[in-house]
Amino acid sequence: MLAGYPPFYDQNPMKLYENIMNGRIKYPSYFDPVAKDLLTKLLTADLSKRYGNLKAGSADVFNHSWFEEVNWERLERREIDAPYIPPIRPGGGDASQFERYDEEGEEYGDFNSRDAYGHLFPDF
Repeated sequence: MLAGYPPFYDQNPMKLYENIMNGRIKYPSYFDPVAKDLLTKLLTADLSKRYGNLKAGSADVFNHSWFEEVNWERLERREIDAPYIPPIRPGGGDASQFERYDEEGEEYGDFNSRDAYGHLFPDF
């Protein structure tokens, strides 16, 4: 989320898989070194060195310097206001915060036909 793309991202799907397998991460030049340190420790392939999997467990993550400003107790008690609350139209189903994309014309078949899996979801 900090970079705007996943950690092993490459436009070429095969390169993406190679990056994952080789643990190759390209951090943007503007990345905060503390954030880079945390992500590197979370994304390490070696389970014996990966944050969250060490002796201290999740405490390694909570105590990392990237989170030094976070008061975890206040957060747990929901006493910290969100930095941004998007405006939401009343009534449910508001998608105004999402970009609009043209539908791809995927045909889903006849909506009047019997659903082979309908018996699994009797309330729908």
